[in-house]
Amino acid sequence: MKQFEVNFDGLVGPTHNYAGLSFGNVASLNNAKSNSSPKQAAKQGLKKMKALADMGMQQGVLAPQERPDILTLRRLGFTGTDAQVLEKAAKQAPAIFLACCSASSMWTANAATVSPSADTADGRVHFTPANLTNKFHRSLEPEVTGRILKATFADERYFQHHSHLPDNEHFGDEGAANHTRLCSDYGHAGVEMFVFGRYAFDASKPAPKRFPARQTLEACQAIARLHGLSDEGVVYVQQNPDVIDQGVFHNDVIAVGNRNVLFYHEQAFFNTQSALDEIQRKYGEEKLHFIQVDTQDVSVEDAVKTYLFNTQIISLPNDEMAIIAPTECQENPAVSRYLDKLLTLGTPIKQVHFFDVKQSMRNGGGPACLRLRVALTDQEVDAVNPNTLINDSLFSRLNQWVDKHYRDELTFDDLRDPQLLTESRSALDELTQIMKLGSVYPFQR
Repeated sequence: MKQFEVNFDGLVGPTHNYAGLSFGNVASLNNAKSNSSPKQAAKQGLKKMKALADMGMQQGVLAPQERPDILTLRRLGFTGTDAQVLEKAAKQAPAIFLACCSASSMWTANAATVSPSADTADGRVHFTPANLTNKFHRSLEPEVTGRILKATFADERYFQHHSHLPDNEHFGDEGAANHTRLCSDYGHAGVEMFVFGRYAFDASKPAPKRFPARQTLEACQAIARLHGLSDEGVVYVQQNPDVIDQGVFHNDVIAVGNRNVLFYHEQAFFNTQSALDEIQRKYGEEKLHFIQVDTQDVSVEDAVKTYLFNTQIISLPNDEMAIIAPTECQENPAVSRYLDKLLTLGTPIKQVHFFDVKQSMRNGGGPACLRLRVALTDQEVDAVNPNTLINDSLFSRLNQWVDKHYRDELTFDDLRDPQLLTESRSALDELTQIMKLGSVYPFQR
């Protein structure tokens, strides 16, 4: 049986905009109110997906959410026709209105936590959508995310879907952005590393002071129980509170792993050595590659600015590992110098490939934010909805779809335009037919 890591990238939605909604995410706040290009953003994402598929990777795509979110605006008391709801919300509660226009589902690293069949008690792949309770605009996503995941991974013989955790800050869950799996091969049992920012029920424990810790230990433990993971296959690691206060809002901004490699900044974790010792003990006799980047080589500020750790580490068909990095890493002298050095250190990482994902980067998400990693056997790949897997035909079809439906530029005034809502719904309705997803959106139900 063959095993793969399939990356499911989020397709950027038609309302991609810069509202600066994510407190604690420096890039998001710095670029607030800039004009955006939804068409360019979607095409940048598709180009990355196709490039990885051309490298021999299995590559999938996940559909975006319906935005503006009229259903939520109605729940909050805005009435009338859809056009009147938009007008009233934009005028009376602009902050709420902008949150309901966010295209943040493009960052599918926050879509869910996934445990492969090799790790779970029932031998199925388990999915739990993230509740994303820390940010209102993201807390609107889990139900539709769950429907999209079920439409993508529908075969109950292989896939088990859970509801998102309770919508409460005690169980704040940000999905795969705080979850890393280490293994000798994707189909072998591994160690699932859950990274949390705070203890929900014990205020005496260390926690950040400036920016919020979005993931709780209790959420991590709940997901491990839901997925049927053994105690010997799980490690809970606390994120360094000081690094959260420097703008590291998720673990995948300061650490990333793949198979037997953990690539991390020296300030990433609280009690680093004890965490690494536990990971190695539970992993087994084979030596893991712990690649620590020292502050003197790359500062936390430069790591956040360039998203050095929000890169993807992938295993190529020739078994070499490659880093998929944003061009910002190439443009920063310290980070570029470090990556050149990394290739000489004798680690499994032998290549670095740079991609232009600036439309995403300006909103606070790099290459790793854009993808949900799903380790699958060949049988499980065959059970995935084939219309969600990137090939030449789907790549061409989706680019044509973007050209047909997306605007070149979007301003804040455009978001209240009823025509944009009509355009977005028309686009998503056609997309569900292209990808054979069924009626996943509220306007279709």
